[in-house]
Amino acid sequence: MISGRFARQQRLTSPAEFKQVFADPCKVGDKYLSLLCQKNNLPLARLGLAIAKRNIKTAVARNRIKRMSRETFRQKQTELAGLDIVVLARTSAAQLTNQELRRALEGLWQGLIKKCKN
Repeated sequence: MISGRFARQQRLTSPAEFKQVFADPCKVGDKYLSLLCQKNNLPLARLGLAIAKRNIKTAVARNRIKRMSRETFRQKQTELAGLDIVVLARTSAAQLTNQELRRALEGLWQGLIKKCKN
């Protein structure tokens, strides 16, 4: 059921699903990004992206952050099974190179697994 793709069933799609995660999240973050999560009682992890235009001004930068978030999530999805996750970006995230962004995301995924998976 879990493949290398980022299928619709692995996304948070409705405002209600996002609201549920924002209501009482387990949080992990650094000076560039924040990850909020909550258990979902499903056999898979679901990802939502909330990259605000107010924080990341250009569409190119927002799309790059989203693309990297989806890619690193796809690689960690089996370890994250059972969680709904929302990625938030701070203004400083736009200045990161792709390698720095990937490193930051991978560290946050590991922190999320340790802190929120129990």
